[in-house]
Amino acid sequence: MEENGTVMTAKIPRIDSIDTNSINRSVLHIIPEETVRKYRLAPFAKEESVVKVAMEDPHDIQALNVLRFLARKENVEFDVFVAEKSLLDSLLKMYDSTEEILKDVVDTFKEEKENIESQEQEKKSNTLSEITSIQNAPVAKLVDVISKHAIDGKASDIHIEPIDDEYRVRFRVDGILHSSLSLPKDVGKAVVARIKILSNLKIDEKRKPQDGRFRMESDTRRIDFRVSTLPVLEGEKVVLRVLDKNSGLGDMKSLGLMGRNFRIFNKRIYDPYGIILITGPTGSGKSTTLYAFLKALNKVTTNIITLEDPVEYYLDGINQSQVRPEIGYTFASGLRSILRQDPNVIMVGEIRDSETAELSIHAALTGHLVFSTLHTNTAIGAIPRLIDMGLEGFLLASSLKVVAAQRLVRRVCEKCKGEEHIPKDMQENIRKKLSLLEEEDLKQYGVDIQKPLVFYKGKGCEHCGGSGYKGRLAIYEVLEVDDVISSLMVKQHVSDVEIEKQAIAQGMMFMKQDGFLKALQGQTTLAEIERVTEGKASIGGDMDDDAG
Repeated sequence: MEENGTVMTAKIPRIDSIDTNSINRSVLHIIPEETVRKYRLAPFAKEESVVKVAMEDPHDIQALNVLRFLARKENVEFDVFVAEKSLLDSLLKMYDSTEEILKDVVDTFKEEKENIESQEQEKKSNTLSEITSIQNAPVAKLVDVISKHAIDGKASDIHIEPIDDEYRVRFRVDGILHSSLSLPKDVGKAVVARIKILSNLKIDEKRKPQDGRFRMESDTRRIDFRVSTLPVLEGEKVVLRVLDKNSGLGDMKSLGLMGRNFRIFNKRIYDPYGIILITGPTGSGKSTTLYAFLKALNKVTTNIITLEDPVEYYLDGINQSQVRPEIGYTFASGLRSILRQDPNVIMVGEIRDSETAELSIHAALTGHLVFSTLHTNTAIGAIPRLIDMGLEGFLLASSLKVVAAQRLVRRVCEKCKGEEHIPKDMQENIRKKLSLLEEEDLKQYGVDIQKPLVFYKGKGCEHCGGSGYKGRLAIYEVLEVDDVISSLMVKQHVSDVEIEKQAIAQGMMFMKQDGFLKALQGQTTLAEIERVTEGKASIGGDMDDDAG
């Protein structure tokens, strides 16, 4: 073995696995991070004066020369091992450790604080010092790492909020918030300010909310972050919505549309005119469903224009417009302008008032297909709500084609999925509700209610972070407006009960029924269905509510 030059390279052994949790972090600093990334090598252990180094290409002459130089400088010997790309990638990720970067930031702030305390400063120079500190490398890198961890963890939102003497960072994963790390108050303020700079927001404006956006590169993807700041008692809270076009946009089937619900949408979105409404609370995936429709309709021969607040995903080939109420560019005024742009398909982000609702109906009646959203709990509840807004029933009857409601539920983790015990009385209650559906619908879900009903639950594993869930899908109820429902709308005081009777007669599948069928398919759990559809009482029996 050659030891002259303190790099041992003869008969290079292969290493197939390394427990990164057992690596002493001080070993990482033996070789500078820049060198590690440039030459694809990483130290992983040290025994006395011998440092073990994993390399992707152990015959890289330049890399070996650099190691010889470092060996003489640090007075150590390097023992080289060849490692696969995946193993080396996991070692390189350790240099992105939040804890390590946070330590660098805290050390930097301590040095700066000592300098500032040695002299009195006016308010202006304090602001200047703050701007300088937030642009330094450790803070910028900390923001990058927090963002990358959110992307890698499939988080939909990042919350950075002041709590007492620190800032708390939380990620929303599959609809549930999880605490990630805590930052000292000075560091938290600098992180918030850094995000404001990236988003082109006013750094010295801390008294009122601001909205912005920035983009970053992650591997080969471009990820957008929608930023919202809010003044709170302890300082400023920032929420970043992670907008990953690749993972956020799918087709109708990937969203969870199946059976009758899929058939209705797949027919109606190709209608030449009319209104299609998606309802549900904030964060229920309404916009994502509408984007899936637009994606299906996006052709060179179709002029699609959207009016959004804000624009979430950028879609190639579609004209997307952002409303700005502060300058008078609202949904209503924007819709008037859109109608002069010769559109085939219009998406209005949300119907918030009677003026927007009236203009949407006018657009539908003059030969346009209009998609929009409304905040109601059920599909049926949208019709009385629109009439309460002052819309004429006969105009609504002529233009409204489909109303759907949806919720997002977490998917069962496929790696640790197992059967779940469900009480008999609960099973019978579910069987009774599913027996109201048409046989054809049950077949399309692959469910036979004459057989024992088997439900599933995730036990919790490393893949799902111990939660038992990984990913999300939507559950739907879709009301197709037929002639009978249209005639009910024309009545002066139409009630939910009347519409519901006709919906049942036409074979409508309600949201809870769609959820039960997806739980029987092993896609989600009963606990999730109950979490998003308001309580256990409706299906009877007792069960563990582990939905988090």
